[in-house]
Amino acid sequence: MGVHAIKMPDVGEGITEAEIVEWNVGVGDLVREDDVLAAVMTDKATVEIPSPVEGKIVSLDGEIGAMTAVGSTIVTIEVAGGAPASEEIKTPAAPAKKQEPPKPEEVPEVPATEKPEAAPEPAPAVLPKPAISVPKTNGPPRAEGEKPLASPSVRKRAMDAGIELVYVRGSGPAGRIQHEDLDAYIAGRAEPVSSSFQPNNTITETKVIGLRRKIAERMQDAKSRIPHITYVDEVDMTELEDLRAHLNKTRQDDQPKLTILPFIMRAMVKALKVHPKLSAHFEDDAGIVRQYGAAHIGIAVQTSNGLMVAVVRNAEARDIWDIAAEAQRLAQAARDGTITREELTGSTITLSSLGTIGGIVSTPVINSPEVAIVGVNKIAMRPVYQDGAFVPRKIMNLSSSFDHRIIDGWDAAEFIQHIRGLLETPATLFMEP
Repeated sequence: MGVHAIKMPDVGEGITEAEIVEWNVGVGDLVREDDVLAAVMTDKATVEIPSPVEGKIVSLDGEIGAMTAVGSTIVTIEVAGGAPASEEIKTPAAPAKKQEPPKPEEVPEVPATEKPEAAPEPAPAVLPKPAISVPKTNGPPRAEGEKPLASPSVRKRAMDAGIELVYVRGSGPAGRIQHEDLDAYIAGRAEPVSSSFQPNNTITETKVIGLRRKIAERMQDAKSRIPHITYVDEVDMTELEDLRAHLNKTRQDDQPKLTILPFIMRAMVKALKVHPKLSAHFEDDAGIVRQYGAAHIGIAVQTSNGLMVAVVRNAEARDIWDIAAEAQRLAQAARDGTITREELTGSTITLSSLGTIGGIVSTPVINSPEVAIVGVNKIAMRPVYQDGAFVPRKIMNLSSSFDHRIIDGWDAAEFIQHIRGLLETPATLFMEP
């Protein structure tokens, strides 16, 4: 027998450490080759670590949320036979027992004409996966102190429902808790709803790890380093909404359905041609402003794992349909977890929207090292005094923030007013130059 050591992999790009965000196995579990052992995060990319061998988990080195250096051992697996010399840790040999002559009664008599039959070779051990079924009853399913295994989406759902996963039985590999296990637990613990008000004194502690910790670090850094100036103005979207409805009604089958975001992105592209300093990075450590001719527009996407900023590259070279198609592709990739690191980096200005719940005003935080972010609030029907009478108009606010070290308030206002003019006269979005 030997012990196979699995180390934190080098994922490139100069990364020296990664955060353990999920264990998919526990000590004592039997695993097969290619079974996923853990998930680790570097920057905003999550990487799964598969098992290269078949065997039994001996130890897991590192708590969830721990930052672990590349090359450090994180899992050891007991394997049958010998492991490669560079990765095998030999188990200590048992001390040799003193040989004693066999007692007479223990020596079997063998006729001189017969030879003792050789003992049959033991069949190679097969490590079956444990068959676990969803239980019909509920109760503490694991030993005290044993941590439940579950994906981030299951953990979030349980937290939102006020359920402690330690009491939920898992039917997945190594007792992993799946969504159907959560459904079974909820169904089994349903209680009549009380008509009276009851105090709720529960306290839930959740460790901030993974993408949520990265978001927290970036937001704290941005707010502590960047003096924000936020500028808000309202935009009459009535004509643009009429145009959008017409384009969606007459679009081709291969064309995506248009939301208001592609129109705003198109307006940002045209405004950046007049105000190029807004498409920039400020490297404050070096005291350098790096201005970009390209408009790589980041779009904030809310996912089950947290906020991600996907990047529509070279929006200045795309028409309205191409912008819409690329934005929809990136948003879907972010939500289903297939988006790449390259698609999450390199934005030069960001567009943030809370959709229909966008409120009246917001104060978006700049996506450092960018110098500007445009925030979109919801469209609402409001009475507007026009030509001597109040008329209903579709009004939307733009709430945008700027790095006041680089962008003056006047420049910020001019940029937003330029965008406003384009949106209120949507035909100008399609005019060149």
